[in-house]
Amino acid sequence: MDIVVKEELKAYIDPLTADEHDALERSILAEGCRDALVLWGDVLVDGHNRFGICQKHGLPFNTVQNTRFQSMEDVHLWMIEQHLGRRSVSDFQRGVLALRKRDILAARKQVEQAQLQRESDGTADVADEAGEDSPPWEPAPKISRAELAREAKLSTSQVGMIERIHAQAAAEVVEAVKAGVISISAAAAVADLPEDEQRAAAAGGKDELKQAAKRVRESKRKPRAAKPEAAEMDFEEADEEQIASRDAEVLSALEQLGEDAPALRRRVVALTRENDTLRAQLAALRKQLEVL
Repeated sequence: MDIVVKEELKAYIDPLTADEHDALERSILAEGCRDALVLWGDVLVDGHNRFGICQKHGLPFNTVQNTRFQSMEDVHLWMIEQHLGRRSVSDFQRGVLALRKRDILAARKQVEQAQLQRESDGTADVADEAGEDSPPWEPAPKISRAELAREAKLSTSQVGMIERIHAQAAAEVVEAVKAGVISISAAAAVADLPEDEQRAAAAGGKDELKQAAKRVRESKRKPRAAKPEAAEMDFEEADEEQIASRDAEVLSALEQLGEDAPALRRRVVALTRENDTLRAQLAALRKQLEVL
C-alpha cells in the first residue's frame, strides 16, 4: 500500500540533528530497519526518518497498525508519550511536549464538559449519544505544573520557565534554546524583553543573549551599592541550572524506585542533600552581594 506522509505529523516533533540523522542512516545500512513503522490507516505516524532512509536506499521495512487512534488528537498524544520516554530528547523539548499534552487534554476536557451540559439540557446530538466522538482514553483532569514536571522529568521551576518561553519568546530565541546556545533560564529571562529586543539579542549570538538575560535579571533586583569586579560574575544562572538538573535527576530516580532498589534510594537521598547544599550556597552568595 502507499504510505501517506503528512507534513503536520513529520514536523510535530523536533527533527533529528544532522549528526543524529547520519548515525541513524549508518545503523540502518549496517543492520537494516529493525523497528516497524507505525501507521494509522495509510498515514505514517512514527518512523519518518527511517522511512526516508529506507526509500533513499531501497531497503525493506515492516509496518504495524495502531487501531486505537480515532482522531488526530489521539495520534498527537501517542507521539508525545513516545518521545517523553526517549533519552535523546532535551529538557526543553520534553517541557514543550508536556505542555502540548496538557493543552490537548484541556481542550478535550472542555468538549466533554460541553457535551455533558448538552446532555443535561436534552440537546445532545444522536452521534454524541452513540459515543462516536468519544476518545479511546478515559477523560483526564487538568494537569498541574508539578505533574507536568514529574512526567517530563524536570523541576517545577524549569516547567515554569519553559511555559514563559513558549508563550513569550521570539522564534529566534526559541531556536537558540533548542540548539543549546543558551540555557532555559537565560531564554526565559530574555523572553521578558520586547520582541524586537529579543530578536536583536538573538542576532548578536550567544554572548549577546547572555548579556540580555543578565540585564533582565538585574532590572528585577532591588537597587544596591556598586559591587566589586569579582562579584560581577553571573553565578546565579549556573547555580540555578545545576540545581534544576539535580532536581530532574531526583525525579527520574524516584520514578524508577521500587521496593528492591536500596541503591536508588541512597542515590535519591544523596542528590537531595546536594541540592540543599547548593541552595544554601546560592542564598549565602546573594546575601554577600546585598551587603556589598
